[in-house]
Amino acid sequence: MIRILDRYIFREIATSWVGVTAVLLLILLTNQFARVLGDVAKGKLPKNAVFDVIGLSAVQYLTILVPIGLFLATMLALGRLYRDSEMPAMMACRVGPSGIYRPLTWLTVPLVLVVAWLSIQGGPWALTAVERIGAEARREADLASIEPGRFTMFGPDRAVVYGNNVTAEGNMENVFMQRRAADGSIEVVIAELGEMVESDDVNVRLLVLHNGRRYEGIPGTSEFRVIEFAEHGVPYRLPSVETPKLKPRAMSFSALLRSDDPEHIAEWQWRLSVPLSTLILAILAVPLSRSRPRAGRYGRITVGLLFFIIYLNMMSAAKAWVEQSTISPLIGIWWVHIVVLSFALGLLAIQNGMHKRIFR
Repeated sequence: MIRILDRYIFREIATSWVGVTAVLLLILLTNQFARVLGDVAKGKLPKNAVFDVIGLSAVQYLTILVPIGLFLATMLALGRLYRDSEMPAMMACRVGPSGIYRPLTWLTVPLVLVVAWLSIQGGPWALTAVERIGAEARREADLASIEPGRFTMFGPDRAVVYGNNVTAEGNMENVFMQRRAADGSIEVVIAELGEMVESDDVNVRLLVLHNGRRYEGIPGTSEFRVIEFAEHGVPYRLPSVETPKLKPRAMSFSALLRSDDPEHIAEWQWRLSVPLSTLILAILAVPLSRSRPRAGRYGRITVGLLFFIIYLNMMSAAKAWVEQSTISPLIGIWWVHIVVLSFALGLLAIQNGMHKRIFR
């Protein structure tokens, strides 16, 4: 049977966790939204992909926000109970650490499972999906992605294109284009109008220029050719949407496990470390939140944030050492968790007077 006290503690922590995580996620997504709008304005992303990228970014952010949200929420909830003298009253009724950890476990275990999925599968999938959206956007880029009055690198051959104006139909007026051929020669084209035309090859698109002049030659020599034209088509090959060689962050967990590369070993250890750190942070939050009655609710948050930053930096340093083969993969990142967990258990034992019974 679930005790009323357990439901009360669970509700306090769960409510705080939802609030803290939502606020942190909103802050990060607001910054990401501004960056995505900038990419849309520059033609790096299609307009209809904005919310897809934001949603995929949220998946990546939650991998870190869920652990820190649980840690801060536990400290905030228990800190309020200490401030209002509710926790001392519970202790007077013989409510020990088990009475706090039991309802905390109801929230921690599901969140650890969620973080494990996000870290092992969800995050890498979201990262790959964002890169694919960007590749498709580059492939589908047209004249509308060129900003009027600015020189823009256009197409995979890195041609420089300038247009005085881009009409609502996507046509460019007063066009200047320069590109370098494979033999080192330079081609410069000036035209009154430019438009995008599909070709028979789905991987090739044509930039058709009207009423202009074309200059070809090798810089530093007098070998130049000038051609006037009424219509001139400039083909260019669309960038491939094939997924490039995956970085360790985007690789599947099974592929990382099969590899002996130090970077891959460090990556799969990091992915397992994130859910493990979520559990350890939940354990650490209980002794760290202990304060005197009527003390400030946020008095211990600074200390908690300091511990979280140290913990995260130690994990990052250990991961870098594994990547550089400075330490053995057997030691890997695990020693960081052992140190922090030992500190949490020791602090909990001291606060509950267990050390006195040991040394009697």
